[in-house]
Parts: sequence; C-alpha cells; structure tokens
Amino acid sequence: MLSNLRICAVSHQTISSVHINNICCYKVRASLKRLKPHVPLGRNYSSLPGLIGNDIKSLHSIINPPIAKIRNIGIMAHIDAGKTTTTERILYYSGYTRSLGDVDDGDTVTDFMAQERERGITIQSAAVTFDWKGYRVNLIDTPGHVDFTLEVERCLRVLDGAVAIFDASAGVEAQTLTVWRQADKHNIPRICFLNKMDKTGASFKYAVESIREKLKAKPLLLQLPIGEAKTFKGVVDVVTKEKLLWNSNSNDGRDFERKPLLEMSDPELLKETTEARNALIEQVADLDDEFADLVLEEFSENFDLLPAEKLQTAIHRVTLAQTAVPVLCGSALKNKGIQPLLDAVTVYLPSPEERNYEFLERISRLLLPFADQHVEIPSLTAGNIALTVGLKHTATGDTIVSSKSSALAAARRAEREGEKKHRQNNEAERVLLAGVEIPEPVFFCTIEPPSVSKQPDLEHALKCLQREDPSLKVRLDPDSGQTVLCGMGELHIEIIHDRIKREYGLETYLGPLQVAYRETILNSVRATDILDRTLGDKRHLVTVEVEARPIETSSVTPVIEYAESISEGLLKVSKEAIESGIHSACLQGPLLGSPVQDVAITLYSLTVHPGTSTTMISACVSRCVQKALKKADKQVLEPLMNLEVTVARDYLSPVLADLAQRRGNIQEIQTRQDNKVVIGFVPLADIMGYSTVLRTLTSGSATFALELSTYQAMNSQDQNTLLNRRSGLT
Repeated sequence: MLSNLRICAVSHQTISSVHINNICCYKVRASLKRLKPHVPLGRNYSSLPGLIGNDIKSLHSIINPPIAKIRNIGIMAHIDAGKTTTTERILYYSGYTRSLGDVDDGDTVTDFMAQERERGITIQSAAVTFDWKGYRVNLIDTPGHVDFTLEVERCLRVLDGAVAIFDASAGVEAQTLTVWRQADKHNIPRICFLNKMDKTGASFKYAVESIREKLKAKPLLLQLPIGEAKTFKGVVDVVTKEKLLWNSNSNDGRDFERKPLLEMSDPELLKETTEARNALIEQVADLDDEFADLVLEEFSENFDLLPAEKLQTAIHRVTLAQTAVPVLCGSALKNKGIQPLLDAVTVYLPSPEERNYEFLERISRLLLPFADQHVEIPSLTAGNIALTVGLKHTATGDTIVSSKSSALAAARRAEREGEKKHRQNNEAERVLLAGVEIPEPVFFCTIEPPSVSKQPDLEHALKCLQREDPSLKVRLDPDSGQTVLCGMGELHIEIIHDRIKREYGLETYLGPLQVAYRETILNSVRATDILDRTLGDKRHLVTVEVEARPIETSSVTPVIEYAESISEGLLKVSKEAIESGIHSACLQGPLLGSPVQDVAITLYSLTVHPGTSTTMISACVSRCVQKALKKADKQVLEPLMNLEVTVARDYLSPVLADLAQRRGNIQEIQTRQDNKVVIGFVPLADIMGYSTVLRTLTSGSATFALELSTYQAMNSQDQNTLLNRRSGLT
C-alpha cells in the first residue's frame, strides 16, 4: 500500500555523523490490482536507467551516478496545460517507454490511478527515473487542479529545479500563479516551456508577455517558434543559431533535423534570430557580472563570435540565481520540442551539489521509483530521489534522524557554528528540515460506513489516506458522534470517497457537502466560572476569570495572554492545561459550532484548590472561555474565493449576470486572445456546483479556476439566513 512507501530526497552535505533525511510522500504503487479491469495497463517499458541497448553499465553507475550528473526536477502548471503529455513524451524519447501514452486513452505512465485515468487529470504526484545523454533525471509530475495544490508544495520542497509548462494560447493562468509562488517560496530555479504551439490561438509573444507581466519574471528567449498554430513546424535555437525541424512523416517525433541558419536559405529567420541572440546576450550580461566582463573584454565588437558554450554557462548561473527564466517552446501532443527541452534541463537546471541542502540520509531498504513500478537497490548516494519501505509512523514533512541524542548534538554544534559565523546561516534552525504548510480545508461532510461493524475498517482507511494526503482532515462531531471529512474542494472529497471504495472495499455514505465557516467576536467581554467537584475523597476546585477580545491581525488560533496578577509558580504547573482549555473552547464557536479565529484570550484570575487535577483546570478554563464567547457580539466568517473565468466573448454577458446572482465581485475583465477573462471574488457557498452551470451557460466552452482568498464577514442579512437555515427555521 502507498502508506508504507515513502519517497526520500537525499541531500548532498553531511553535518558530522548525523544522518538525516526529509520525507516527502508521492504516489507510488507496488501493484495495480485495485485498478478497474477495463483500464488499459499494457505498456511497453524499455530498459531501466543505465541500460542502453545491449550495453550494460556497471551497477555502481546505474545506482550512484556522479552527483554533477543528477537532475531532480518537477513538472508544474495550470490544469490542462499539458504536464502529463509532456512527461509521457520525455519518457518515450529517453527510452524509458517504447510507446507513446495518451491522457485521453488513459494509458500514461504517471497517471496510473483509476480516478486519474477516468477523469484525464493528475491527482497525485508521481515519480519516475530515467537517463538522458549521460544524465540521471528524477522527474516528478504534479497535479494542476487547485484541490491538490498541496501535492505541488510537498514536491517542490525536495526538488532542485522545475519545468513550468504554459498553454501558449492562454499564457499565465490562475493555478500557474499559485505554483509559481510555491516555487518562489522554496527558491526553485525553473525553466518555462510554452506548450501547445500548434493550438489555434497560440501566440508565442502573448505567452512571453504574460510571464513578464503576471509573474514579474524576466524571460530569456532561448528559442523562437517556426510558425504558430496550424503552421507550427519547429523551433529556432537562439543560442546556437540553428533551426530544428521535425519530420512531418514521423509518427513519434523522434526524427528531426538540426541545421545552421544560412543567409542564402533563411535570410529573414537568420536576421530575426541574430537580433534575438544579441538581445539575449545583453540581457544575460545585465544579470551576470562575470559574463558581462567576458563580453566587454573579448566580444563587444561582434557578438556572433561569442561561443554558445560561454552563453549557456552564463544562462545556467542566471537560472540558479533566479534572476531570470529560460523560455522554450513546442507541442508535446504533436511530438515537437521535447528533446531540446530535455537538453535544457541538463544544461540550465542545477545538480544537487549546486543547491544548498544540509544533511545526508541513511535508510535500510531502498527502491528506485518508476511510477507504478520500483526496483530495489543496495545503496544510494547524495542528491538522488528514492523510495523507502516500512516507515509506519512517518508522514509528509517529517525529518528522520538516527537518534534523538545525535540530533540534539548536531543542533548544539550548529548553534555554536552559527554564532561563530555571526548568524549568517543559522544552522540550528535548519537541523529540522522545512515542513509543509498545509492549507485549511474549506469543505466538509459526514461519512458513514455501511454498518457499525465496518467502522474500524473506515477509521483504518482514513488514517492511511491522511498520512498520504495531509490536506485531508478527519474529525469526530462531538454532538452527533459522526465522522467528518474536511477537504480542499468538491473534487478532493469525491476522489477520497472513490478511493475508499476502490482501494479498501468500503461502500461509504457521504452527507451533504457543507462550507467550512468560521466565527469571531466583535467586542471585548469578561466571564468568570467556578468548577467545584468531588471525586472520591478529593475535592477539585477552580475559579477562573478571562477576557475575550477581537484582534485586527488574522490568526487561526487564539492569542493567549496572561495578566500580571497570575503567579509564575501557578503558571508553571498549569500553563499547559490552561492553553489546552482555551484551544478546546475555540474549536467550536457559539453560532455554528465552527472554529473561532481572530480572538485574544487573557487570563485575569486563576485560583486552584490544592490537589486539583490539571484536567479540571483545563475543563474550567474551557467552560469560562465558552461563556465569554457566548456573551460577545458574534460574527460568521465565510470563505471568499478568487475566481477566474475564461469565456468566449459571445457568452460574457450571461456569465456576468450569473455571477452577480452569486454575490460575485468582479475586479477586472481581461482580453486573452479571442476570449475574455473575468477575475473577481465570490463566496464559496454560492459557487458550489458552478462547473455544471457554467457548462450550460457557455455550451461547454468556458473554464474556471478557484482558489481560497480569505475569510470575510457575512452581512447581517446573509448571516441570519444562514443561521435560520441551520436551525431549521427556513
């Protein structure tokens, strides 16, 4: 099962004798037994990495290639930009597969879950390993749907570089912005691939401009397209001034020719390429001082004399510094431009030794991942990505150490070294590798097993799925005793429900999907409470006074403060119980039973009878805080979503009219080629089931993307309507 397989990224540096690894879980399957029989599984796989024809390399070179020859990359993009199709072509041209898979046919290597093949989308990340021209490439294909954005987050944190794929007819889209921000957060060098250059409406210039304007990035044009849309037939390599043309008679895109541009045969294209190359040289020189010195000293008179290798080396440095992004183009579906993209991955993206990692990892049993297959290996050197088996108590974001004492010793050493270096690099903070920021769920629903006897099986299934997917939250409703699923969206919960059925054989029942509201208070209130209870021959007596007040800064958890009158001695023995009681009280607000946020709780008085248990202290504090929250003026907060709708001009009016009925707030209407892009905000409660309505309004031609923006206060009328509906009055 997936929960017993973990993918590890191995760092390239060692701190003394401490061996630490960062665990990141991706989709890997030991078998495909759970897939539906009708799903085509018969793929022809070629040799494993390191095996070229009948020439078998040494086992050491297969398992442990030189670290400078390793590339750990991720594929990221907006949904339907062509990530999985590009990955499929990469695997084919690298010799990993012997036939081209297709998303529509449901036979791609990395989309091997039944749910992915049926829907034609990537749901979980998948890892594959292959070789390209002497380089070992560990590639992870990530989802593009906003419901599964955590999958992208937990992949990027262990990768050295990324390929951002764009639909050339759409440019930067909603989820593109999200994954780009995630890459910025983890300081991931990246290159851009403008896919679908053969598509009607494809525009190289528009796509590049959207990267510059929307992502605030500096694109380095390493290629120019030869034709666009139906006339697209190849690319020009700006660095080498060569044209790459694919054989129109070739079915798989393997056959293409690379020819130098000549004045006699291609005068206009040569002129355009020369201008583009000169502009590229000037752009790189502005960003890299070493390259600027080289150009000024040796090639200022004639840029044509500048060797391509010198320019590539400078672009590599600029890419690593993340001051600009190389841009390439092609069409994965039409099998054009993938081989140059692979070359760019090896030339411009970093090896593990060029990235700043802190630790080396050592694990007993290791496997090399090949999507739904794996091969056991005896050892693994730094810089690689591999699979480990049997870590039953680990989850995404965990740091694994050889022992607690060695970890503490490393922390102390790192702290001393950090002080010596004037805290230039605070190693003490990096002994534990960065975890994953898990977004808060916005939807929830109840889930019930087919019978009471199956409840333990359901709990086991949910426990396994939570380890695999930290964005899935499961809680128990204290009033009804029902199990509640909390997820990132309608599709997310639908997939979880389907997986429970397919993978664990449980026919569960879901309650109606509900929005995850939150609550807050509008004024300061004080409350007191006394708990006086005798259990056996022991009396438990607690007196508490607290104040609850609203705060301006957004905080999901309550801010806890203590008055000066609270003695340090009492606080020392009771602090944990006090804070546990406050957190417990804020889990369920007085209006809807939703979590309370943006509040500060101040403890003004606490009197404890000798012998009173900490459990009683916690219970009394919790009850007192609940009293204060009930006394205050209360406010419901609802999730507000960023919405982006791409629609043809002819359907713009009905779409805008429909959004107005959904309490939508339109911020901007942009023009994207022949389409209009509506950007705005809309409450999540009013956008449920929107995909069906939008298809009806636009005859299936429009697309939309949603992302949580913030939680906003409901107006009094909407809040009263919601409360009446929840209480059964309407």
